[in-house]
Amino acid sequence: MPRTSHLATAGTSRRTDDRTRALRDHLSARLPELLAEHGVPGASLAVAIGDETITAAAGVLNLRTGVPVTSDAVFQIGSVTKVLTATLAMRLVDEGRLDLDATVRSILPEFALADAAAAERITVRQLLSHSSGFEGDVFTDTGENDDCLERYVAELATTPQLFAPGTFFSYNNAGICVLGRIIEVLEGMPFDRALRGRLLDPLGLDRAAGDASEAILQAAAVGHVREDPDAPLAPTRTWAMARSNSPAGSRLAMRAEDLIAFARLHLAGGRTPGGEELLGAGAIREMQHPQILLPEIAQGTAWGLGWEMWQREGGWVIGHDGSTIGQAALLRLVPSRGIAVAVLANGGDAKPVFAEIADRVLEEFAGIAPAEPPRPGAGAVPLPAHPERFTGRYASSTAITEVRLDFDGRLWLERVPVGIVAELGDLPYRSELVGWRGDVLLPVEPEGGVHQPVAFLAPDERGRAGIMHTGRADVRVDA
Repeated sequence: MPRTSHLATAGTSRRTDDRTRALRDHLSARLPELLAEHGVPGASLAVAIGDETITAAAGVLNLRTGVPVTSDAVFQIGSVTKVLTATLAMRLVDEGRLDLDATVRSILPEFALADAAAAERITVRQLLSHSSGFEGDVFTDTGENDDCLERYVAELATTPQLFAPGTFFSYNNAGICVLGRIIEVLEGMPFDRALRGRLLDPLGLDRAAGDASEAILQAAAVGHVREDPDAPLAPTRTWAMARSNSPAGSRLAMRAEDLIAFARLHLAGGRTPGGEELLGAGAIREMQHPQILLPEIAQGTAWGLGWEMWQREGGWVIGHDGSTIGQAALLRLVPSRGIAVAVLANGGDAKPVFAEIADRVLEEFAGIAPAEPPRPGAGAVPLPAHPERFTGRYASSTAITEVRLDFDGRLWLERVPVGIVAELGDLPYRSELVGWRGDVLLPVEPEGGVHQPVAFLAPDERGRAGIMHTGRADVRVDA
């Protein structure tokens, strides 16, 4: 019996080796093709399959210099940083120094919003699950000094409340920055120093760069943007956003392989490769437990503590996406199968590249069926009854969106960026909206290579939508 068992295991190992070798060959050949197809200057990827890590890279770090991408190159990971911030917060929970259901005010008495009653009620758990309800796209630059997060939180005092805490999901950068300030207060040091000392260093991520001064010492990717829709991609003139948004993902850069090393912490129940327990298995499970459901907008089923969660045919997937100024990142994990995928890119339509790579790995090695991306024209779906319910003006701190019904019954969306995102090169967007699933509509024109569904929620007494939701809740501002 032992002999038979050994032979079966060896046979399985050989089959796995053959499959991973085939995957490595496929990714090395396919990645350059994908970049060319979708206008992406450069990309790096890493895949964890059990104990093995596969890497591949293609393209250039900077279209101006032509320096090639290698697997040692660092890219900004954008909002994937939020999962690292959440992991750091959960270390404090594990140590009994932070209570998930404590109010923010109990730790930061100075925390204030335009809605004083809401500010008193918001909890740490709601920050982690993006359900606190206040305007989340606040990118105020409060300088480069160590007090930048403290000053940033003070700037939130006039930030509006979009909905009652715990009512909806709405992606919230500012909430994660508040969480970063909580970490600072409990650790007694600036956030970026706490992140390095309490998470990056224990994981051996000495190549991770917290800002441009660290990234410049390595092969660093530069983001690429367009000055207008018809202009060619060009290197951005601003490498990173403000330090005050670091907990939410404004600066952290690393190799795809480094991101996989972080993912392995969550695949291994909170233990490092050397066996050190950085995070208890209970905390890992809590992070991966759904906290709040998302609208049906093709961005996930639910949100955990830091993790976005997808219930797919074949099982649950967790992960996060990220974007900064002309750079983008994807991280996907299937904890039940020990699989993780990280892909980093520096411009162009990166999302279709990410989708093809992640879908291939998750289907072949974790049995997770690919999700069909929303596409208009895949079957005629009429607009729901009384589409005038959706018309009007919706606003956030980063955009003003008009939805209008024209004379022949067609519905149109037009978005104009405002504030810091407009200054950083976000472009206006216009598209017809067509039927998809109930009061969730689909734009005809892609943006960034995808058709992002638009949900209309929270009807008022007249039946008019009070919220337009695309991952963030934009509130109606017309009378």
